[in-house]
Amino acid sequence: QVRLVESGGGLVQPGGSLRLSCVRSGSFFSLYSMAWYRQAPGKQREFVAQIGRGGRIEYVDSVKGRFTISRDNAKSTVYLQMNNLKPEDTAVYFCNEAGRNDNWGQGTQVTVSS
Repeated sequence: QVRLVESGGGLVQPGGSLRLSCVRSGSFFSLYSMAWYRQAPGKQREFVAQIGRGGRIEYVDSVKGRFTISRDNAKSTVYLQMNNLKPEDTAVYFCNEAGRNDNWGQGTQVTVSS
C-alpha cells in the first residue's frame, strides 16, 4: 500500500514562505507524475501544481510566479516551495499521484495570517 506523508506546513504572515514536502512510499516513484492539491475550509479540494515524470510542470493560475514544484526521485519526494503567500492560500495541502482521487495522506495545514 502506497503511503503519502506531507509535511512543512505552518502559520506564516502574508508575504512569507514555506516549503512543503511529500514522501511517497513504495516503488517506482520516478514513473509517476505527482501533484499538489489544497482544500480550504468549506471548499472542494483543488489542483495546485503538477510535475511529470519527465519534468513537465503545470500550475493553477493563482499560484503562478509564487509557487515552485520540484521532485527528488532518489528520495521519492515532491516539494512545493511557496513564496509571497497570501491569506487565500490558507488550506490543507495534499500531494498525490497526478489524476488519482483516492489514497490521500493526512495533508499539512498552511495558514497565512497576520
